[in-house]
Amino acid sequence: MMIENIENAAKNFCIHQLGIECQKRKNYKNEKKFIASIDIIVNNGDKYRVFIAANKAFIQGIATLFLEEEKSDMETLQDMTLESANLIVGSAKVIAEESENPYEIGTPFFESIAPFDINYDTMVTLANDTKELIIAVKRLDA
Repeated sequence: MMIENIENAAKNFCIHQLGIECQKRKNYKNEKKFIASIDIIVNNGDKYRVFIAANKAFIQGIATLFLEEEKSDMETLQDMTLESANLIVGSAKVIAEESENPYEIGTPFFESIAPFDINYDTMVTLANDTKELIIAVKRLDA
């Protein structure tokens, strides 16, 4: 259920914030991604790490929208990666609360700029012609 909430939040983010329609894809392109993570603790105490990974075109789209920058520097793109993780997972938290499955979220952490090769339990890729977003969830050991 958690991945579905995050997927729905990400689709809403794409449509209502970025103004783009993203389709679910089975695979993702093997290219460098801006990768952030954010930890979640559900009511029963289970802990998960959510990874948000996006290509430069996706993150630059966020910077253009929020900062009106057509070509952002790397530090700004990293900040926009963290902001997108916070907005998407925060929105998913609201969706989860509405379905009576609340959880707490931590502070987003910037992981790296690299091809996405992180171990995960579940994953969804959303993309259009140029922009790509990966959402992956990994259960953490207690």
